Amino acid sequence: MPRESRRSRPVTRRRRSTAAVAAAALAVPLTAAVTPSAQADPATPTPATVRQDARTVAVATRDYEIDIDRSPFAITTRRAGKTVLATAASGAFDLTRADGTHITPTDVRSATWTDGTLNLAVATSDPAATLTVKITPDADRYRIQTGVTGAAATASALRLDMASGGHWYGHGEAKSDAEGEPDTRQPWPLDAATGKEQVNDTTFGPASYLMTEPFWFTATSAGLYVKTGNLMRVSLGRVHEGVADFEVTDTSSLDATVFVERTPRAVYQDYVGIAGKPRTIGATPAQFEKPLWNSWAQFYSTVDQRGFLDYARSLHDAGVLGHTMQLDDGWMTHYGDYTWNSKFPDPKGMSDQIHAMGYDFGVWITQWINLDADNYQVAKDRGYLLKSKQDSSQPCTVTWWNGKAGLIDLGNPDAYKWYEGQLKKLQADYGVDGFKFDTKFFDERCAASNGLDAAAYRRLGAELAQQFDLQGAGIRVHWTGAQKYGFVTRTVDKGTDWASLNAAVKQNLAVSVIGYPFVATDMIGGSDSMPPPSDEVLVRWAQAAALMPIEYSSTSPLKVYDFVNKKWVTYPPEVAAAYAAATRLHARLAPYIRDQADRAVRTGEPIMKPLFFQHPDDAKSYTVADEWLLGDALLAAPVLASGTSRDVHLPPGTWYDVVRHRAVKGGDLRGYKADLGTVPMFVRLGTPDTPRLLKILK
Repeated sequence: MPRESRRSRPVTRRRRSTAAVAAAALAVPLTAAVTPSAQADPATPTPATVRQDARTVAVATRDYEIDIDRSPFAITTRRAGKTVLATAASGAFDLTRADGTHITPTDVRSATWTDGTLNLAVATSDPAATLTVKITPDADRYRIQTGVTGAAATASALRLDMASGGHWYGHGEAKSDAEGEPDTRQPWPLDAATGKEQVNDTTFGPASYLMTEPFWFTATSAGLYVKTGNLMRVSLGRVHEGVADFEVTDTSSLDATVFVERTPRAVYQDYVGIAGKPRTIGATPAQFEKPLWNSWAQFYSTVDQRGFLDYARSLHDAGVLGHTMQLDDGWMTHYGDYTWNSKFPDPKGMSDQIHAMGYDFGVWITQWINLDADNYQVAKDRGYLLKSKQDSSQPCTVTWWNGKAGLIDLGNPDAYKWYEGQLKKLQADYGVDGFKFDTKFFDERCAASNGLDAAAYRRLGAELAQQFDLQGAGIRVHWTGAQKYGFVTRTVDKGTDWASLNAAVKQNLAVSVIGYPFVATDMIGGSDSMPPPSDEVLVRWAQAAALMPIEYSSTSPLKVYDFVNKKWVTYPPEVAAAYAAATRLHARLAPYIRDQADRAVRTGEPIMKPLFFQHPDDAKSYTVADEWLLGDALLAAPVLASGTSRDVHLPPGTWYDVVRHRAVKGGDLRGYKADLGTVPMFVRLGTPDTPRLLKILK
């Protein structure tokens, strides 16, 4: 729980240490000008007043106060007298030695203010070790930099009291200890999870396959950014109850920024100011308007030429919208050999038929080269693979979901050109219009080359991918700074049940609020080698995706093969009709969505966002996990559970009920009726976008 304010604590007598007596002698107010942030007006610098006595050190700016308890060492951030973030009672920081033992801070030995920075020397549980802490305040944030003298450490952690921030957001796709994650679950807010479902990611870093970001923010409008390219271990209440642990590995130092704002949306914008906003829109107008159709959930790797063409033709003839037919895994001779297997006797003819139907043609691609591939020996002999950390004369071997493989070293210019040439040859020889990149560009288990790090490999991978049409499938590139590439982000594979649909919605929100606005759920209806989605799940997923930035489809609403029960599943006609209606709804909204995409490039604003971004004073909005705003004016409340009704929460104001053709006041609508063909939507009245949305949705 947050500590009590110093002003309300009872005064108790205790023996003071020599250090405390010395500190008391220095208990005079000091004032210094703080260098304003990029968002602040440089003509009006924010003053910081520093006060210290035997018990505390306090740094006060115009907007917030940092209170530092000397013993035990703790940091509490307050705004307008209220706690918005505090370090954990069990310890503010933690250092780990190579042998796994821990060094924890105990008491502040000294505190000095120099050139706008508060410098602390903190005693630790190791008498020989001192934690150094630098706190540099700014207009809407402060920076914390730590180090250690007198001891060696292999990891450094910051620990925060979760309750002090209220509800928590950010992070991205959440990994936990629960079975089936993150395919079937994603907490929203992050603190909503309990037990094994609490966030616990020991491989949190820039090369992770999950879309993650070292940025978190809270309902109290505080935020945290950890500046690092190293692997992190992140636990939100799982390792230590009620504690958010942010540990950076392979270092004895920590560099973090704490944001202190008036709204969560402002904290998000602060982080975008650091990470950057998209420089471009990673999809064409047609890709915003119609869904991409990918073969994975329909066939998995059993796909063949005849089945793929029948799939495309049936969707085309049924009038279900689409811009691309994309062939997923199952076409290569071996993983890493960019040649067609015997299931595709005439790939150029197949491509021509896809084009004749009015679709673009795409294929799935990866950078992993399996050990049994012909290209593996070629790449090994030429030095095109990432090297082993243990033996630089040998390739690094990693295990991925399709076996053991080497990974192409994009840091080697010759390897880069070789891989790039493989892709361009597919385009030239077979009429391939674009690719679904399903890969990692680096793996921390391997050694980087040419002095590069994981972030540099991310950059190389992004630059490679930008040469090709990603066809609305996007690419999973992340970590501070990757926002600028503007890629579409498809969230991680999902199951096919209601839990998976809800996880898809929450993950889209989670990825949106870490700076990636062009989001799509991974395949309407899910996949993950589960039985096909039920009629209800498939339709409700399509309806939800219609109110998201990008639609990404696979399971045909006509029929699909059930690989678990080994039989064909034919959907009733109303499923195809409802699915097709959802794609048409999205097409009508496409110009509005495209305008939101333009806004994202200008400002970094998400397209799909939580209700509290626009309505920060609406307390209930902070826990609504099954509604969102598309832009600022359209509230999506699709049905995400079995049945024909749901409860709807509307933030304060007046809203137009699109289904009922009526104006309603903000509040809770209990048991809102919505049969399988109905998508609950509400337009905020009085906004600049209201007239066009009412015209679109009438």
